[in-house]
Amino acid sequence: MTGNTAVAYKGPGKVELIDIDYPTFELKDGPGVNPANVGRQVRHGVILKTVATNICGSDQHMVRGRTTAPADLVLGHEITGEVVEVGPDVEFIKVGDICSVPFNIACGRCRNCKERKTGICLNVNPDRPGSAYGYVDMGGWVGGQANYVLVPYADWNLLKFPDRDQALEKIMDLTMLSDIFPTGFHGAVTAGVGVGSTVYVAGAGPVGLAAATSAQLLGAAVVIVGDMNEDRLKQARSFGCETVDLSQGGPAEQIEQILGVPEVDCGVDAVGFEAKGHGHDAKEAPATVLNSLMELTSAGGALGIPGLYVTGDPGGVDEAAQKGALSLSLGTGWAKSLSFTTGQCPVMKYNRGLMMAILHDRVHIAKNVNAKAISLEDAPKGYAEFDAGAATKYVLNPNGYLS
Repeated sequence: MTGNTAVAYKGPGKVELIDIDYPTFELKDGPGVNPANVGRQVRHGVILKTVATNICGSDQHMVRGRTTAPADLVLGHEITGEVVEVGPDVEFIKVGDICSVPFNIACGRCRNCKERKTGICLNVNPDRPGSAYGYVDMGGWVGGQANYVLVPYADWNLLKFPDRDQALEKIMDLTMLSDIFPTGFHGAVTAGVGVGSTVYVAGAGPVGLAAATSAQLLGAAVVIVGDMNEDRLKQARSFGCETVDLSQGGPAEQIEQILGVPEVDCGVDAVGFEAKGHGHDAKEAPATVLNSLMELTSAGGALGIPGLYVTGDPGGVDEAAQKGALSLSLGTGWAKSLSFTTGQCPVMKYNRGLMMAILHDRVHIAKNVNAKAISLEDAPKGYAEFDAGAATKYVLNPNGYLS
């Protein structure tokens, strides 16, 4: 039997490589697996040999102990792979295909999937709508930071790259299609970004940089990125963004210096529930980004909120935050007739179009997020450096496909 090594969450601040079983076409019991999913047959699935699998900021929330994730949960929802086995019910995907895997698992059969709401599929997670690989409370589908991974509903979920050689040549860009590029694009689209828009993106991590890239692709006139990390702000400036340093205070005055007015047409929250306040000694204040975006976004505008918010946060600053209950100035949003879009990005709504933009050199997302390939064995080091604020998108290379 082929061996399988994976990156697992071992407790707050700790990830390790562990040996796990090679996948089969049946969902087995294990850390985080909903009992209702144990024994589930996956005849419609494929087994992928992982080409690239990325460390995500959403993974970091678990690794910091800020969710209810159990120990030994195998991590990884940003997966690109080569098909090595197909289930008996798979019709169109073939062995040898190189494919991107949307991070949200979808059946393709339920009402939501048929309405392109694949982030809230009704059939893959017994706990609630929506599922993902290697993530807490998402049904228990094993993560992809491993040599091999099972992908269910393969004919529906997988985005096959049209040419193998071209795909491998551009793989560092294409691996971003599993999550952060569509997620950032979704944030920009739902914020109403269009030709001539002024845009403020809160957060210069990989999703924020992907949102800024997406805003440029959509025709924004000015894209402003806010963060406290100078290295990440420098990365945003490297591809033409304006920046505001939130360690120096709130964004409104700095935005006014750039635009002449202290507001923007469109706001994107790429931070989520571990947000801090503004200023040099800012403490965690999870509603800060949402409240500041409501203040900054012009009346009648929209907020795209791809940043993650959870219903269970053991490390929350107070009892309300531990339940995901934040003190929002909703009256501000109501008075300004602002629109809000939250939740998982429906990756399949965008990934093919973004793939074509990559293949035809319309965008260079790997460069913009400063992608760096590292070995699977270096994953714990990558997690530590990313947590320390490295302006880098770490791409794991479990099987040697990446140069």
